This record gives sequence, structure tokens and C-alpha cells, in this order.
Amino acid sequence: MKKPIEVFSEWALNGKDKGMEKNHANPVEEMLNFITKERNEIGNEFSFLDLGCGNGWVVRKMLKEKLCNKAVGIDGSINMITNAKAFNDNCKYIVGDLEEIELQQKFDVIHSMEVLYYIDKPADLLEKIAKFWLAENGRLIVGIDRYFENQESHSWDTDVGTKMHLKSEYEWVEMFKVAGFKQVSHWRANVNDSWAGTLVISAN
Repeated sequence: MKKPIEVFSEWALNGKDKGMEKNHANPVEEMLNFITKERNEIGNEFSFLDLGCGNGWVVRKMLKEKLCNKAVGIDGSINMITNAKAFNDNCKYIVGDLEEIELQQKFDVIHSMEVLYYIDKPADLLEKIAKFWLAENGRLIVGIDRYFENQESHSWDTDVGTKMHLKSEYEWVEMFKVAGFKQVSHWRANVNDSWAGTLVISAN
């Protein structure tokens, strides 16, 4: 099997990053609406970090929010980051392995869509986010499409040809709690008759 980074690098070259943007738009919109509503109620400027940012579409979207004073995206694929930087905007992009990279600042809002189950040790990454990356009173929000209750996702590792974790909703939520997050909530976004929905986990 290929490493996830190899798969995403190929997708960046053949234009599949745009398809990911389109396919993830609805659940991400719901997640970002949740974030922006909370930040607007707080009323302070905030920094935003997207883990596994791909071509940077979420980073660019968030920087347009009036209270967002900094938007940063990290991705392990240099091809994805090349696509992101091609927009020549004021966003900052970093090429880096999420399990190895060290950040020099904390962020008020951290977002990730369809990344966590590709991580070799997701529990360790969540602990690092809780301890070192998320600012006090900050918010982590994560979208996961591959989980046990979503039967359609069970074959994705074989279909795509890369390693992926398959855990239940309960297992994912418990992982966030064990990592040190004090308040953890979850729901399913973009549910319809033919789709179980994106598992959204929010924590602070």
C-alpha cells in the first residue's frame, strides 16, 4: 500500500484536490458556521489553523471572516501546498508531517477535515494539539467520514490503496477525551438518505 502522503500528492497533481473541496463543502460549511458563530459571540479576533489543508480552500475561506487575524494551513504534501500558494493570498502554508512538526504558537481555532484516520498514531496527535497547539479557551473541530457506523467507508483503504484507521463513533470520541480535552461533543453533518454523514467532533 502507498503512504497517505503519496496518495494525496498524486491527487494534487491530477486535480483531485478540487474534487475533495467540492465533496467536503457541505459538512465543512456546517463546521465553519459553528466556529464563526462561537467566535462572533466571543467577539475577539482569532487565529485559525487547518491540519491537512490540501489546496488551502478552507484557510482562504476563514481568512475572509472579519475577526480572523491569521489563517495557517499545514499539509504533508508539497504538491498540495504548491496548489495552495498558487492563489497568492495572505494565508500562510507550511509543508510538514503533522506527527512530527513543532509549532511556535498556539491557535484559537484548529480545524481538520478527513485527516485523522490517516494518521499513524491519532491519539498522540490529539494529545499534542491539546497540550501545545490549542490556545486557552480555543476550539478544535474535526470531520471524519470513515467510521464504523458509516458502512460505505469500510472499503476505502482497499479502494484507495493506503492505510486508514476504522473506529466507531464512541472510540473516536473517547480518544479526544483521553487526549485531555475537557468538553467534547459530536454530531453528524450532511446526513441524507444515501449517506450516514460526516462525524464531527468538537472539543476544547
